[in-house]
Amino acid sequence: MIVRRRWAAAATAAILVSTVLSHPGSGVAAPAPAPSPRVTLAGGETALVRVQLRDQAQLDQLVARGADLANRPRSVDGRILADVVLTGSQLAELTAQGATALQVVQRPGDGERHFAESVRAAQARTAAGLRAQSADQRTASATAAVDTLQFLQAYWWTSGGQTFVQTEVATTATDDPDVEITVNWRTADGATGSFPLFRFEDSGEYQYHYAQPVPVPSRPVQVTATSSLGGVSRAVTPTSWPGATPPPLPGGYQKDFIDAYLTPVDIQARIKRLARQYRDLVDVIDLPYKTQGYRRTAAAYLGDPAAAAVVVESVRFGDQNMNGVQVRTVDPGRANRPLTATYRDRVLTVSLATDGAGKVTSSTDQVAAVINARFANRFQAFVEQGSAGLPMPVVAPVRLDDGLQGTEVPTKPWTVQALRIGVHRDGSRVGVLAYSQEHAREWATPLVTLEFAERMLANSRTDAATRELLEETDIFVIPVVNPDGANYSFHDFNFQRKNMVNHCTGASRDPGNRDSWGVDLNRNYTVGSYFDGYVGASGNCLSGSYAGTSELSEAESRNVVALAREHSNIRFAMNVHSYGGYFMWPPGAYKADGRVTLPRPSIDESKLFQDSARRIVGAIAQERGTVTWPSQTGPVADVLYSAAGNSADELYYELGIFAWDFEVGNDRWNAATGQWEGVGFQPPFEEAHGESQEYAGGLVEMVRVARDYAAAQEG
Repeated sequence: MIVRRRWAAAATAAILVSTVLSHPGSGVAAPAPAPSPRVTLAGGETALVRVQLRDQAQLDQLVARGADLANRPRSVDGRILADVVLTGSQLAELTAQGATALQVVQRPGDGERHFAESVRAAQARTAAGLRAQSADQRTASATAAVDTLQFLQAYWWTSGGQTFVQTEVATTATDDPDVEITVNWRTADGATGSFPLFRFEDSGEYQYHYAQPVPVPSRPVQVTATSSLGGVSRAVTPTSWPGATPPPLPGGYQKDFIDAYLTPVDIQARIKRLARQYRDLVDVIDLPYKTQGYRRTAAAYLGDPAAAAVVVESVRFGDQNMNGVQVRTVDPGRANRPLTATYRDRVLTVSLATDGAGKVTSSTDQVAAVINARFANRFQAFVEQGSAGLPMPVVAPVRLDDGLQGTEVPTKPWTVQALRIGVHRDGSRVGVLAYSQEHAREWATPLVTLEFAERMLANSRTDAATRELLEETDIFVIPVVNPDGANYSFHDFNFQRKNMVNHCTGASRDPGNRDSWGVDLNRNYTVGSYFDGYVGASGNCLSGSYAGTSELSEAESRNVVALAREHSNIRFAMNVHSYGGYFMWPPGAYKADGRVTLPRPSIDESKLFQDSARRIVGAIAQERGTVTWPSQTGPVADVLYSAAGNSADELYYELGIFAWDFEVGNDRWNAATGQWEGVGFQPPFEEAHGESQEYAGGLVEMVRVARDYAAAQEG
């Protein structure tokens, strides 16, 4: 269920004020955009919307107000584009201030519908006795007269029959915010064209100029850059990206094990089935820290929040016999009566005070105080915002409820499980970790890790190369790091990002904020954390990037660290997120003053990260031609944003693990409009299925990278 949210309730993780973290546009080489129908939302409707903002000031205002920005804003042809979770009234407010809505990426209920459609389709295939279709079957200074220009990147590739080129160029005129850079391209047959680049600043520091991938008629053989200051670069021949392909799959290679979205309950059942089916290759590891479980305290408004009300909340969780408890206020009907509270037969009764004439005199503050004083071990109460000091009304009994909709979800604390896959599961082989769904709303991510696990296991019986990989590596898979938040995302609020632990106090515990509670697990680790002054997390418990009460305050993040510490042979790890199409590695955070990042990897390790990325990106592209852009391949802090306290930094800096991040769900090129379009967190299952297949192939290639690394170390 998608419900109304407040601006302050869901700030995203790491978009910096006063900085357009840009993904610039395709420039003049792209077809002219076709007119789009007007995008609107109902007043109380919540949706993920791609909006064109008026200017940088409007983006800064969004960030300051805690808007739920789904990924990094982009500068496209001088326009600022952002994907934002908005209500209809918030969208109307933005458009009144000059913003334009371009695309509804995900509407209320889309996730639920896509989930149901995927389940129905899977059931239909099962009833027909058919396997799920394979992917192939699925259709210097600003004052200088001339500046110096240097290409940092120049790559080309073909995807879906269309050739693209992408470049990054740095200028020495770093202090001139108005310098304009244009790239001119030429193909082998003599076709030419040009496109503008856009300035990219991060945390107030100039980085370079670049653009989104630009469509060209064929392979470009030369690019040059010129600037408005008269600078001209040397000519460069673009390099084929990623320039690596995996070994061909043998005949009869098995894949396509995913035929529907999977809830944490479904995933738990599949883990059990795989352990039973492949007893010689699989161990199931119960991770040591149980999560809170799919449960919350029960609460109710005692009164009318629009007039005068007190929020009454149970101390215990609703499933611990507190759902259904009633609370009321009564007029004693006599003069000079004191304010009292009693609890009997699951009914909390507050008898209001009266004066000599028998008139009720108790205020909202006094009612909250008497409940807290009298029943602190059972209830807590606070005055609804705006109700302080108002006369407390007489209220008929209202029922406390935890508000949770997933009636079939177990409520007890959840044991997160990992699969351990390999012939030698004793620490004697190089370890590889794949983990997913740290963020609850990213439904496609466990499909990737489970498809990967199933491929390795099924093909070990029939494919010698897969069997060799399982002989030489030790694989660990955590399909769902955040089961509680995932259950909430499936059953209550599709856009839930965080876990379900509510650290809020006082008025922030208002039930109206229920979709903003929780901790962003990928901001809860110890390296480069919010608590150490790094950028990209928040101390506001209602923020989408809330870092928690302390480093590793959450069971879910402690589980990831515990698994990696317990198995010191793990040298490679992939954290699977969505959406946007990124391939990243440390450093993932910086301090705002001077944009000082965590220490950079050594030259040799940087080369390993980059070379391995080419291999893995190449493997991803083999499935359906999806190419992760070179501009979105690199350190997190450089290609996405600063993400204080993320898990990849934890694994790399603390434990010496080569740690990467996927953001599956690459933007899709719309040739008709000449625009790149987002796919969202819970796309129609056909898209999610495609993501699972291509990125599972990337994980298989990561295992080969680990195997080759181990062999080189031994040599």
